[in-house]
Amino acid sequence: MEKGHVLVTGGAGFIGSHLVDQLLDLGYEVTILDCLVDQVHHDEKKDSEGWPLYLSKRARRIKGDLSSEDQFEKNLKGITHLVHLAASVGVGQSMANIVDYTKNNTLSAAVMLQVLSKGNHSVKKIVTASSMSVYGEGQYRTVTGHATFAPSLRNNKQLKEKKWELYHDDEILIPTPTTEEKPLMPASIYAINKRDHEEMFLVVGRALNIPTVALRLFNTYGSRQALSNPYTGVAAIFISRLLKDLPPLVFEDGKQQRDFVHVSDVANAFACVLENEAEVYDVFNVGSGSAVTIQQVAETLASIMNKKIAPIISNEYRIGDIRHCFADIKKIERVYGFKPQKSLSQGMMELINWVK
Repeated sequence: MEKGHVLVTGGAGFIGSHLVDQLLDLGYEVTILDCLVDQVHHDEKKDSEGWPLYLSKRARRIKGDLSSEDQFEKNLKGITHLVHLAASVGVGQSMANIVDYTKNNTLSAAVMLQVLSKGNHSVKKIVTASSMSVYGEGQYRTVTGHATFAPSLRNNKQLKEKKWELYHDDEILIPTPTTEEKPLMPASIYAINKRDHEEMFLVVGRALNIPTVALRLFNTYGSRQALSNPYTGVAAIFISRLLKDLPPLVFEDGKQQRDFVHVSDVANAFACVLENEAEVYDVFNVGSGSAVTIQQVAETLASIMNKKIAPIISNEYRIGDIRHCFADIKKIERVYGFKPQKSLSQGMMELINWVK
């Protein structure tokens, strides 16, 4: 007996396809809704209809977007669980494509919620993908005390002087795991889109009595990641350079910290939420729970690939880049029992093997 019928928007993509595999194995019926954006799927091996060959044939497929209320209402027929992953992704790219990003990310959420508000459906749970980008900078404390700070981004003057760290009253701030309670300080159109869309889903979900959860995903990596996409994750970019015997290029001093979580763990987080019947309307971080510097990522990849190539620490910077942000995952562990399984070295080995 099947557990239910899940519609996964963006289900042909990087994270979505892994989630589809997990849900099918758990006994769900799954329908994929995806518009197959070329930037995401450019270099993949595809079937005659343009679907990636790695997609499970056990899942039903619909090629389409989220621009039409009528079409989305048809696509919801028989659906019991909705997972929303479809999005235009990319912090930098969003700043030059404000209209497209807002249409694809915020307006599409409005279309979905408008249809759900009509009540002509059987959806009983919603899980949507948000992003660590909604935080802006991560969470910090002082060296001498335990006061918690949510600082704004570094200004151009500070970056020109190569003062990479953040300060309060001339005292350096120490990064700490970022909790869900940290004030949101989005610093790009993409981040604003994600903040707005998670709030829209939570507000409307509660109004409709449909349990709704937004998962704030940290730096996700793994197989099926688009290596040709210039706006993809840093791990894929580093691998692409190392495969050409070129050194990874690292901004600033390489000591900036992030949280890299393997795509299988991210898919498992979505599955954990879907499997739990608690009526929850909330946001949760999804990460590894561990901090790693960008320099360490570059060095780890070179070591696994047996490349004696040191990264270039450029001491250059990009306006808008955050310094440190890594996840506190105690909340999702407590509520859903989620625990990441893949270490950084295990996950990077899997990614490299897939690329080869």
